[in-house]
Parts: sequence; C-alpha cells; structure tokens
Amino acid sequence: MRHSTLTIALAVALAGTSFTVAAQTDPAAASQIAELKAQLAQMQAKLASLEERTDAQSDINIATQENLDKMASTTPTVETKGGLKVTSADKKFEMSIGGRLHFDTYMFDHDRVNATSGTEFRRARLTLAGKAYGWDYKVEQDFGAGSSGTLQGFRDVFIARSAFGGKVTIGQFKPYRSMEELTSSNEVLLPERPYASATGLFNNRQFQQGVGYLRAGGNYTVGLSAFNLRDAAASRNEGIGMAGRVTFAPVNDENSTLHFGGWASNENINQGGSSLSAAASYAGRRGPSQTIATTPNGEQVTAYGLEAAGSFGPLFFQGEYVNATFGQLGGADQDVTTWYLQGSWLLNGGHKAYKAGTGVFGSPKVGDKGLWELTARYDTMENKDLANMEVSTWVVGMNYYINPNLRFMLNYTQGDNQFTGDETAQYSLRTQFSW
Repeated sequence: MRHSTLTIALAVALAGTSFTVAAQTDPAAASQIAELKAQLAQMQAKLASLEERTDAQSDINIATQENLDKMASTTPTVETKGGLKVTSADKKFEMSIGGRLHFDTYMFDHDRVNATSGTEFRRARLTLAGKAYGWDYKVEQDFGAGSSGTLQGFRDVFIARSAFGGKVTIGQFKPYRSMEELTSSNEVLLPERPYASATGLFNNRQFQQGVGYLRAGGNYTVGLSAFNLRDAAASRNEGIGMAGRVTFAPVNDENSTLHFGGWASNENINQGGSSLSAAASYAGRRGPSQTIATTPNGEQVTAYGLEAAGSFGPLFFQGEYVNATFGQLGGADQDVTTWYLQGSWLLNGGHKAYKAGTGVFGSPKVGDKGLWELTARYDTMENKDLANMEVSTWVVGMNYYINPNLRFMLNYTQGDNQFTGDETAQYSLRTQFSW
C-alpha cells in the first residue's frame, strides 16, 4: 500500500509539471488543471487513510489468530458420535458417558412348573469411563439390578493402566474365563448367555473384586486374574479365586476369523464364605431353575474350558466345552460338564467382527438398511454323579439391527429338565438400545 502512495505522489508531481507548462501556453485550461490537481490531492489523502486502516486491520487479524490458537490449546474437545466424550486440551484427561437399556417381554408355555410371564428392565445401565494421568477408569451402575440404595447394581468398577506389555486392572471386573461371559451384553447372540458362564456354572459370580492382567496382540490374548469371592454387594469373606485364559486366532482378516481358546478357574471358599453352586434357568430368564451342584464352606470349585469359534462372511458359530469339579465335605467330589453350540446367519449381508484385544466377537456393522440375523443355540449341563441331574435348552430367534444403537431380539426357548421331567418353554422379545 505504501508503494501505491509513492506512485500517486510521483504521478501528481509529473502531472503538475505538465499542467504548469500547459497553463502557461493555454490560459483557458488553467481552471481545469487546478480542479484536476485538487482531485489528485483528495485521492492521495484517501489512499493514505486506507493504508492506515489496512495496517490496523492487519494488527487485529494477528491478535484474533493468536486468541484462536490460545483457545484451541486450552479448550476441551467434545465429541458426540455414539455417545458423549470430553477430552482435555492437553490430552491428559478423558471422560465419556454411555449407557444401555434392555427391556424384555416374555411369556411362558407352562408344563409341570408354573412361571410368571411379564416384562422387566433386564438392564438399565449408565457408564462413566475415561482416563486421568495415564490411568483408565470405569464406573458402571445398573439400575435394573437389586434394590435402590444398595451396591447390587455395581458392575465394572475399576482403574487400569498399561504395564508389562499389557494392561493391569484393579477393582471389580469379570475374571478371565468363559468366552461368552466376556462378551458384552450389548453384543451377545441371544438374550441370555449359555450355561458355561455366570448364567449357569458360575451362578451369581459374574463380577468379582481383585486384580487382573491382560496382554493382547494381533491374533492372541493372555489374561490372568486373582480375586476375592465377592462383588460390591456381597458380604466380606476369605474366599479367593484365580482364573486364566489364552486365545489364538490363526485366521483373522476382514471377512474370515477362526478362533481357539482355553481357560481354567479355581474358587476356594475357605471358612466363613457362602456356598457356591451351578444352577440353570432352563426355560429362559425368570423361568424355572434347577440347581445342578453345590459346594459348601471349606471346599473349592475347579473348572477347565475349551473354546472354538469362527466368522466367515455372514455365517458365525461359537462353542465351549467345560468340565468342573465341585468339592464335597466328607464325600466324593461331583463332576459337572456343560457345553453349547450356537450360530447365526446374517440374511442380508454383514459380518460379525472379531475383537482381537479381548478375544471375543462383537456385533456386525450396521448400514442404513439394517441387518436381519437368524440365530440358534443348543445348551446342556449335567452332574455326572447325580442320577438324571441334567438340563438342556435349545433356542431359535431373529435379531433385527435397525442401526448401530438399536436392536430387537425375538426368541423361542424350549427347556428340558430330566430330573423333574419339566419342559416349560418361553417366548421373548427384547428391545435393546445402547450408546
């Protein structure tokens, strides 16, 4: 802008010289020359004023950019995709809020045992998770479990940190055992888990308090956990447990996964603890239940399990076989075996994703048109040392994924209790919303 002013000044000087000569030779043009000189002087004044304003605006722009840079470096980042997540500007703190609602409607087809049909909130959870100074944390409360004002609704409540090539977890969490148990309730294939989980073999022993270590690679996991035999709502006791699980996926790409795994668990009640049992609701949740085995104070429960699963295009299968020993005071131990096989077919395409970090399968990716999934499972549990102490269940169903957050699950469950001869069945519908 300063070069423009200099140019105008030179032009005025040259024009003035030319106009002076012209005026001396032509007096009639004197008034016109004077008027032009005045106009050129006004233009010069305007250009000088504009230059001052431009310099001022430049200073303002620089100051504004500095303020924006300062705000960007000090203002937290807020993300709303799939939930709510806030990250501090220095990346040292994170906080996310999530939740899930599982609303069930069920009706029983009674046989020898009565069961009450109805509705319930199977789960109504809020989850607070995040990071602080390099530590992960998670606090999860299920309002659909237990009585108000108690700790019965506590689920995952822990802190964790990367260490020794893996992650160390301290607090309340699931021990590393049973593939389907470690699968999120938002991603299980059917409304209820099979007997090789806290739904059967580890009855009421889903979340335990202790310490765990998990290491994972691109196609393997190794997990170890040591825990007290209690959750937040249970009475204090001297029971201790240990569990370990290893998995390996020799095939794992975008369209195909083949998974193998094995795990072991030992629960020692010691003195003063509550008995441990294996029990099965063989006709679905809130249906009739059968206790398969019980271990009293001073004894222990030991279990070993094998896993195999695969996802190939729209087809999926998963199975586990478990052998458990329930100690008995003053008598022979009781052996309990349980196994299941389940599978699904995504009717309009899709693929169940594999979570290499935990060695379990997740939900398929859902597009704009949704996904339909045909499901089935056969499940059985037997006490080898008690006559006819065996239950089995087969389930067929259809899952409809409307979007990544909303799923409907329609199922028919047929139970068979060989000990009592009962064959009660259940029709159920779950509405599942998670974020």
